[in-house]
Amino acid sequence: MDKSCTLLVHYDKGTPAVAKEIKEALEGNDVEAKVDAMKKAVMLLLNGETIPQLFITIIRYVLPSEDHTIQKLLLLYLELIEKTDSKGKVLPEMILICQNLRNNLQHPNEYIRGVTLRFLCRLKETEIVEPLTPSVLQNLEHRHPFVRRNAILAVMSIYKLPNGDQLFVDAPEMIEKALSTEQDPSAKRNAFLMLFTCAEERAVNYLLSNVDKVSDWNESLQMVVLELIRSVCKTKPTEKGKYIKIIISLLSATSSAVIYECAGTLVSLSSAPTAIRAAANTYCQLLLSQSDNNVKLILLDRLSELKSLHREIMVELIIDVLRALSSPNLDIRKKTLDIALDLITHHNINEVVQMLKKEVVKTQSGELEKNGEYRQMLIQAIHACAVKFPEVASTVVHLLMDFLGDSNVASALDVVAFVREIIETNPKLRVSIITRLLDTFYQIRAGKVCPCALWIIGEYCLSLSEVESGISTIKQCLGDLPFYSISEESEPTETSNKIQPTSSAMVSSRKPVILADGTYATQSAASETTFSTPTVVQGSVASGNLRTLLLTGDFFLGAVVACTLTKLVLRLEEVQPSKTEVNKTVTQALLIMVSMLQLGQSPASPHPIDNDSYERIVLCIKLLCHRNDEMKKIWLESCRQSFVKMISEKQLTEMAELKAKTQTTNAQPDDLIDFFHLKSRKGMSQLELEDQVQDDLKRATGEFTKDENDANKLNRILQLTGFSDPVYAEAYVTVHHYDIALEVTVINRTKETLQNMCLELATMGDLKLVERPQNYSLAPGTSMQIKANIKVSSTETGVIFGNIVYETSNVMERNVVVLNDIHIDIMDYISPAVCSEVAFRTMWAEFEWENKVAVNTTIQNERKFLDHIIKSTNMKCLTAPSAIEGECGFLAANLYAKSVFGEDALVNVSIEKQTDGVLSGYIRIRSKTQGIALSLGDKITLKQKGSS
Repeated sequence: MDKSCTLLVHYDKGTPAVAKEIKEALEGNDVEAKVDAMKKAVMLLLNGETIPQLFITIIRYVLPSEDHTIQKLLLLYLELIEKTDSKGKVLPEMILICQNLRNNLQHPNEYIRGVTLRFLCRLKETEIVEPLTPSVLQNLEHRHPFVRRNAILAVMSIYKLPNGDQLFVDAPEMIEKALSTEQDPSAKRNAFLMLFTCAEERAVNYLLSNVDKVSDWNESLQMVVLELIRSVCKTKPTEKGKYIKIIISLLSATSSAVIYECAGTLVSLSSAPTAIRAAANTYCQLLLSQSDNNVKLILLDRLSELKSLHREIMVELIIDVLRALSSPNLDIRKKTLDIALDLITHHNINEVVQMLKKEVVKTQSGELEKNGEYRQMLIQAIHACAVKFPEVASTVVHLLMDFLGDSNVASALDVVAFVREIIETNPKLRVSIITRLLDTFYQIRAGKVCPCALWIIGEYCLSLSEVESGISTIKQCLGDLPFYSISEESEPTETSNKIQPTSSAMVSSRKPVILADGTYATQSAASETTFSTPTVVQGSVASGNLRTLLLTGDFFLGAVVACTLTKLVLRLEEVQPSKTEVNKTVTQALLIMVSMLQLGQSPASPHPIDNDSYERIVLCIKLLCHRNDEMKKIWLESCRQSFVKMISEKQLTEMAELKAKTQTTNAQPDDLIDFFHLKSRKGMSQLELEDQVQDDLKRATGEFTKDENDANKLNRILQLTGFSDPVYAEAYVTVHHYDIALEVTVINRTKETLQNMCLELATMGDLKLVERPQNYSLAPGTSMQIKANIKVSSTETGVIFGNIVYETSNVMERNVVVLNDIHIDIMDYISPAVCSEVAFRTMWAEFEWENKVAVNTTIQNERKFLDHIIKSTNMKCLTAPSAIEGECGFLAANLYAKSVFGEDALVNVSIEKQTDGVLSGYIRIRSKTQGIALSLGDKITLKQKGSS
């Protein structure tokens, strides 16, 4: 069986030492060789070797050595060797080392005394320790603090041994006496720790008698004081008022560690506003003063916890929290923004937005590598502010529109999405946004941003001047037509100054040609004609973005350009009285669309135009040629109405989530109103009074008596053996974030005592057993609880299996009871989460692991099947309800969840109802890791039939 190890040594793995070589080196007189040999012996012991043949050699040749290094290594060796036999009795040869240890404890050198006392702290054998107790007590009054501090620890360790209180009957009194006279900070801390561990009442009395001096004590002693306060307040919650005063006084300590622990202790002990405010202020100060990024992240976690429990107090500190944005680390900035966005109110929104605007301006400097990503986070934060509080949109929208041409495409996409939402929700800003967008449109270089900007131009250019400006801007950005030309080599070309390479081909043609006198004639010939290759007409330098993107083969953008021009022309027809101008504009729009089709079908394009874009452009051409009121209504009104519906649904969803978060019943209509100003103060401070009121409130609302639902607990009990087995076992499984706690109840159903009974566990998957449970003896008919901890390292289904092994009176026979497997469900680690559509698509494209599950279910309704999958997988449906309502025979939806390890799980459900009413289709799962994709797939396969 594995045993606990008190020593960990790093060493480079090489050829293992041989016991014979070690023995020879130890028997020699060379001190360095002996040191090296002792190190090798310690390494062998750490690797599980026993090497009993070395013990007598070490006693003879190493024990008498005066070298300090050898003596230290000897103690390490003695710490590691087995000191008891299989029955737990001390080996007789251990008596040989007792005299040496006694000599060391009386050695003139303080180092030898100190390391020997430290060695005694790790001894668990009372028989070895007992003869040494007088020498240990003598060292409590040694002149050197190194000896005294280790002597105190040795006394504490011996006192905690079984029957240790009989070896040192008056140990607490002696340590208390030593504490009152001790001057060394470390020794003082050890003495106080001993009293706290072994005689808590004495520690409390000492603390309360020295309340005024606590703030002047050493950092290590103050940490133990805080630990004592937490322990006492758990057992005696009524007395915590006097201890909170001590914590408040320690908040002004010089040590950051002490201040951090004080804040954590305050939060755990008290809900009084004054205490929470002091703790939050402390975290904010540490956030600014600490340079370590890990420390900052931990502090932000603490502030996030305070935000969820005491939001009204954290709201006051939102600007202090936002100061953490000065850190260049993106994780810190993201966490800071997440906390701040939940603390925004009508009172602080202007300050927050002002601060975010300053940060956005700073990102333009370009000094840092990740300015683009940081700018994207800031834009998303400002967007969230503007959605919650529309009145601030006017102050930020024009600043953000400067970043439409940002080289960071994700950042520019966020800006254009923000503009699209604000122009709809803030009608007053429409004119200024459209004007600014038309002025800056030429700066947009990203193929993903242009379509959204064009859609805004097509939908929100309403007046005559805006429509004309919109058409003019698009024409300028497309440049001169056509997009390409083919010129014969025999004639000079005007479209390109460069000489193009030529190609020769046999051409059989029948075409009209212009004769010298200007008349037409038909030429029919089969001749070898030399043509130049198709030449892309680049246009002027100013004819920027749309032309450049079209010439790279972005025909989806071409379809969007066609749709935008169609909308603008249809609106021009409504606002332009002159039919001539309308017809002229229609002609220009048709020419642009035909030119795009021509480019898409020409060899000059990097690839041919796709069918969707082709059909869309052709539809726009047909519509402009045959305009009618019904089509005009669809193009100019229905599209906007769909967008308005989408925005309103998004706002309703956000409001519902916010309500769910803040849904707390503060007071019932017939509740007692407690006027705490009228309570008897009895000499209590304001903080103690607040704390008492908060405790009364918790007691009234039942917060102190909250217990886990018994039915829930019963659901987690798993039967591990049968009722007819000699040993009955069942396990209660508790899944925490990163570990699984197993509480196994074992019942001896035989009439014999089970000896050396051991629960042997093994795991499969990313599960790891922390430590093996020890052996027990179990009397007939009795039961016992055995606890085991298992660490989890990733989100996937794991299996725990094992046996119960025991011996009876017949020692020759070991009995084994095989346990049922415990399956750890992936659902324990997954929780529904929300992400934007853009983020979902980005992750879908990036993630490499995909699991495709065919739909096989008895459910015949598409929506019911989707709801069943959502319930079975514990995921959140990102697709809007309006997009999946109605009966159309097919359904497509995106689901999203996040694991406790930060892993993303993406699911796409695509189903269709066949003519016979059966659902068919696929469920596709994507994730960054293989485990989550496979485990979710197995879960869906198991659950999709419709069974519970």
